[in-house]
Amino acid sequence: MPEPWLIIDGNRIAVYERLKQLCEYAGKPSGWCDRLWAAALEDPELFEELAYYMNRHSFLDRAKAGGYSVTDLYVQQLDLYNLRQDTGKHTAACNKEEMVLNAFEAMARMRNDPDRQQPGKWQEGFGMDQMP
Repeated sequence: MPEPWLIIDGNRIAVYERLKQLCEYAGKPSGWCDRLWAAALEDPELFEELAYYMNRHSFLDRAKAGGYSVTDLYVQQLDLYNLRQDTGKHTAACNKEEMVLNAFEAMARMRNDPDRQQPGKWQEGFGMDQMP
């Protein structure tokens, strides 16, 4: 009887290794990284987005959740950072890789439970200095 073949997807291994490195650089715990990885494996479009980013350091923006792309969620993460830091803009201290990972995590949550998320409120903005 012939031996069974074991097929290994080298791209998935490379994406996972890059994700672990990025999570470590961004200060994310390994459990957080593993949850994002599991969510990506369960959602082929999210995995495609994550793999594209890990391979090119750029967003593909093909997958959507509530009409929003990963780029939209990344910008929202930067806005939240600015609000928390009360700087009006993201400074050199802003860990943009952490913002990228947060955007992917938000996309995973939104795609998993779109009714729970309310991205439409993001259009209203976060700052208190907006003109009426």
